[in-house]
Amino acid sequence: MPALNVEFSDRELEDLRQIAKERGTSMKALVREAAAADIARHRALQEGADAFRRFFASHADEFAAAFPDDEPPAKGEGRAA
Repeated sequence: MPALNVEFSDRELEDLRQIAKERGTSMKALVREAAAADIARHRALQEGADAFRRFFASHADEFAAAFPDDEPPAKGEGRAA
């Protein structure tokens, strides 16, 4: 399995040791669990953003009608240069 060396400050390393001890796990398992949780969170946020974009795109006309002041000006409209 591929590995990754991660550097921590002395304070961070001591905190990790203490947390791992309190949880009855190894530092390696603690760090891996934290990274895996962040990866899962990142994926979920991406999936949510993608779902929102699809929803918004499929209802663009409805949003435009409901919020006309938020629509960008059409080409040729707006202030002159």
